[in-house]
Amino acid sequence: MSTARALARLAAGTVAAGAAGLGYAAGIERRHWTLRRVELPVLDPGARPLRILHLSDFHLTPAQRSKMRWVAALDALEPDLVINTGDNLAHPDAVPGVLTALGPLLERPGAFVFGSNDYYGPTPKNPARYLRRGSAPRSYGAPLPWTDLRAAFREHGWVDATHNRHLLEVDGRSVRIAGVDDPHLHRDRYPRIAGHDPDADVRIGLTHSPEPRVLDGFAADGYDLVLAGHTHGGQLRLPGYGAIVTNCGIDRSRARGTSRWGSHTRLHVSAGLGTSPYTPVRFACPPEASLLTLVARPAGADAGRPTPAQAAAGIG
Repeated sequence: MSTARALARLAAGTVAAGAAGLGYAAGIERRHWTLRRVELPVLDPGARPLRILHLSDFHLTPAQRSKMRWVAALDALEPDLVINTGDNLAHPDAVPGVLTALGPLLERPGAFVFGSNDYYGPTPKNPARYLRRGSAPRSYGAPLPWTDLRAAFREHGWVDATHNRHLLEVDGRSVRIAGVDDPHLHRDRYPRIAGHDPDADVRIGLTHSPEPRVLDGFAADGYDLVLAGHTHGGQLRLPGYGAIVTNCGIDRSRARGTSRWGSHTRLHVSAGLGTSPYTPVRFACPPEASLLTLVARPAGADAGRPTPAQAAAGIG
C-alpha cells in the first residue's frame, strides 16, 4: 500500500472516529440520566442516617421532557432534604418546566442558591476560551425570570440560602443551612453568613460555583458539608485523565464527586443534569443527580479514609 493511500485511510478513520464520538456525546450520553449514590460520614457517632438529594445545573429548556420526567421520579427515593445549587434555566420560558420536573420534591424540605444561568440566558461561546482561563471577558445573555422561580420555590416552603443562614428541622434533626450568591459572577459575600454554629446537628454550606475563597470560609466556620455545582464535572472527561477544565478555581480532581476541604469539611460537587444549548455534549461524564446519605462518623475513624461513592443509571 502506498504511503499516500495509508495516510488517506488513517485520516478517514480519524474523521469517522471523531464523528462517532461526537454523535455519542451529543446524542446519547447527554441524555443518560444517572443517579450517583454517596455515603458521607459527617454526623455525630450514633446518629441515624439523613438522606439528601442534591440537584444542580438543569439548564432546562421547555422541550426537555425526558429530563423533567426523570427528575420527578426521584421523589421515589424519599429524601429527607432536597438541595438545589442553581443554573436551573436555559430559556426564558423554562420556569414551568423546572417546577414540573421538581414536582413532588417541592413538597419535601428544601433549600437553594442560584447560579449565573438563573440570572442570565446562555450565549454562544468559543469552547477554547475555557482553556485560556481568565483571558476572555465574561459575556451575559438576556435576563432570565429568576425572581419567578425564587417566588415559586419559596411558595412551596423551600428556603433561599443566598446570603442567609437557616436552621431547619429535618427528620427530627437540626440542620444549619447557609449559602452565598454565585461566586462565578463575583456576587458572593461570605461575611454576611460567617460564624460558627456548634448547636446544629449538621452544618451544610451551599454555593453554585465551588470557588476556594468560599470553601475556605465554610471550612473555617466548621461546616460539615459544602454542596456545589457549576463544573458539569468537566463535561468532557478523558479516561485516565479526568476533567479537562473546571471553569472555576478548584483543581480538576475535585470537578465531580466528593473530596475533603481542610481537616473537617467534606465537599460534594455535582456534575449536574444539563449543558448549555450551544454546547449540548457530554463525554465520560453523564448528567447526574446525587443521593447523599449522611451517616455517623465511626469512633476513632481515620480522617483520611476515602469516601465511598457509586454511580448507577437507575433509581430503583
